[in-house]
Amino acid sequence: MNREFQPVRIALLTASDSRNLAEDRSGDALVERIAAAGHILTTRTLVREEIPNMQAVLREWIANEQIDVILINGGTGVTGRDITPEALRPLLDKELPGFGELFRMLSFKTIGTAAMLSRALGGVSGNKFLFALPGSTNAVLQAWDEILQPQLDARTRPGNLVILMPRLLEK
Repeated sequence: MNREFQPVRIALLTASDSRNLAEDRSGDALVERIAAAGHILTTRTLVREEIPNMQAVLREWIANEQIDVILINGGTGVTGRDITPEALRPLLDKELPGFGELFRMLSFKTIGTAAMLSRALGGVSGNKFLFALPGSTNAVLQAWDEILQPQLDARTRPGNLVILMPRLLEK
């Protein structure tokens, strides 16, 4: 059975205290990749790295039926201001530990043991997939090119996220 490509509606949140949307190179790179893959960017915003601000945006997007996937870039490191996993984790119904594990494995091939400093995270909330990516442009592109792009393509075999989307709310 041949599967057809199905565009996915993606929201992009950049977590940053040090830049604005005009300076968000990693976000811009994701926007370009999303469009090139044939997906739809439904919304994009930048918020300061503060848990209440991030969670307010994420809760709104999780409730929005016009969004299938939420990508967050920035705030996954280990410094005091890096709080994206802490903001995201309480909102998840299920974690996808394989996403972070796979991302760090791929990063190891590029940046060696510095890959252990990434707290990239994936999960499900309601009927949405959410992924927290580092803020580095190279890391964002690696996550998109090597993990997310193939998993957001219904034609990817043996499995992908798109074919699971209609079943996320099944009991």
